[in-house]
Amino acid sequence: MQAILRSLIGPRKELHDLSGRVAVVTGGSTGIGFEVSRAFIQCHAAKVIMVSHNWDHGDAGLRNLKSEFGVETPVEWIQCELGNLEEVRKVFSDIRKNEDRLDILVLSAGINSNKFALDHDEIERIFAINWLGHLYAVNQLYPLMRRTAKMSPDTPAPRIVFESSDVHRLAPSNVKFRSLEEINNPKLGPVELYARSKLAVILGVKYGLLQRVIDAHGDRIYALSVHPGTVNTELQQQYREAYPGWLGSVLTYTSLALGRSPEQGACSAIYAASSPEVEKKRWNGVYLTDPGQLGKESSQASDPQLGAALWDLSMKVIKQKLGDDALIDWGSEGK
Repeated sequence: MQAILRSLIGPRKELHDLSGRVAVVTGGSTGIGFEVSRAFIQCHAAKVIMVSHNWDHGDAGLRNLKSEFGVETPVEWIQCELGNLEEVRKVFSDIRKNEDRLDILVLSAGINSNKFALDHDEIERIFAINWLGHLYAVNQLYPLMRRTAKMSPDTPAPRIVFESSDVHRLAPSNVKFRSLEEINNPKLGPVELYARSKLAVILGVKYGLLQRVIDAHGDRIYALSVHPGTVNTELQQQYREAYPGWLGSVLTYTSLALGRSPEQGACSAIYAASSPEVEKKRWNGVYLTDPGQLGKESSQASDPQLGAALWDLSMKVIKQKLGDDALIDWGSEGK
């Protein structure tokens, strides 16, 4: 009963002081990401950088925040297509070089259940944007977060927060993450494609970023994945594209009728990015379904071998597409 009520009523937003801290939010100009950006400004962040691919959304999001909080509000918007790895490298390496610190990275951009298609790099687009492009963004920004952790030892540890979903439970049972050919399987349906990408997020945070990067280098950085719930955003409209006809309309209307508001959907990410409880409880690498609530992962999401395969494939594909020098050394602190 409590779970049902939480789903219907939604979680409560927790706001914690972010004075002096800098945040980057992908998908930050609309939907859940916009509400995350807005909350960080409410919490007095020193700077919020919104990254998204849609020019109209980015411009509108920036104007709305400056209208609400004042023209001097420390917020900016940068355009980037996460389905283009070369563009990801340019945009996020520029942020790394131009900023003096980065305390919070929230990875909220994404594609919902939708038809099979390839992105700019000939990679299945939902996996590419929801996981791979975001992972590459983390790689490009990680040296800056390492420097931030060391320059400010008395402030909260930097946080990396990925949006995942309980829909990860619907990932195909035969997922192996062994090859790009497997990823580019056109026979998978819209929900399977989406669920696989969100499974990748949970695995990648726990068995990739935590084990192979943060713990391996002894870094004072936290990485988490969160479930926002079913949220009334433009993503829900993609059901019509994924399932033309009556089924797409039914799924869209049902989702919109039962879903949380974007502000409620942002609560888990805001909590993961800013709550002192995360460090107090040492919740590194965990999956949260609501603020302060650990999620129950599927057996696939708890498989270290599957996580290792995903990480190895992700590193391999990025290098295949951009060259052997594409990835920054995870132990680097340089510009």
